[in-house]
Amino acid sequence: MSLPERVAGHIEPTGDRIATRLSKPQAESLAGNEVHRKLTVIIPCYNERATILDVIERVKRLAADKFIIVIENCSTDGSRELLRSVCGDERPFHRSSQHTVDCPPVAGQRWMDGDGFGVLLQPRNLQKGTSVKTGIALANSDYVICQDADLEYDPNDIMRLLDHAERTGLDAVFGSRLLNRRRLPLSAFEFGRVALSKIFRVLYRSHITDVATCYKLMRTNVARSLQMEASGFDLDFEIPAKLMKRRHKISEIPISYAPRSRTRGKKVRWWHGFSAVWTLIRLRCVRKTG
Repeated sequence: MSLPERVAGHIEPTGDRIATRLSKPQAESLAGNEVHRKLTVIIPCYNERATILDVIERVKRLAADKFIIVIENCSTDGSRELLRSVCGDERPFHRSSQHTVDCPPVAGQRWMDGDGFGVLLQPRNLQKGTSVKTGIALANSDYVICQDADLEYDPNDIMRLLDHAERTGLDAVFGSRLLNRRRLPLSAFEFGRVALSKIFRVLYRSHITDVATCYKLMRTNVARSLQMEASGFDLDFEIPAKLMKRRHKISEIPISYAPRSRTRGKKVRWWHGFSAVWTLIRLRCVRKTG
């Protein structure tokens, strides 16, 4: 049975149905990450029961040598229990010293092995930015990228980003929702992402059209060199700001995007925009970042 695809931007809740098809894992433990991969895909998860298993399945199907790390942030909607139903060997998580850069370990973290992926269980909601930093710290790969768990972004675009990065040799390739595509539905979110990108272009003399995109593919060593600080959504703005300050060239390619509304679980709020602007201004004024 094939997984349902997006139709007109709608994502059918599939968590329970997919769970019935997934067996207890063939171990994809953190020990498996000792093998150097081409790509690490980081999937932060908080209250995404309807889509988390679907997005994992789609990422698993990508034709890339990859390691998938789900960072589960103490969901309250049953996401954690759903992941437990398809994983095994839950145990306390102890990081080696090489995994503590920029993201120190947290007491109470646990690890589970899934079939083709691993899950890190956080003891409390440490926010998306911390999830991304944790995934980067754990990565043993040439490149890293974050995949949202709600399927607003199509995982198939990750292969296009990776191919572009390898062909050009660039350190960072972003997926733009606003480049060479139809205008997204008018909303506060659309206004915000356009305004923030314009602010970024002015402050950093950059050509970037979509600074807030989730799809920021980077070389792992470059990502670690940024010494990221933010723990929330503002990490999406700290990353490009520090890349520009360190004179890393950022390329963009167009990607598909199926936005969801607050009623369907979108977590970004208006005040995150003010935090983003402050992050961009603060880092622009700092003589040295990291």
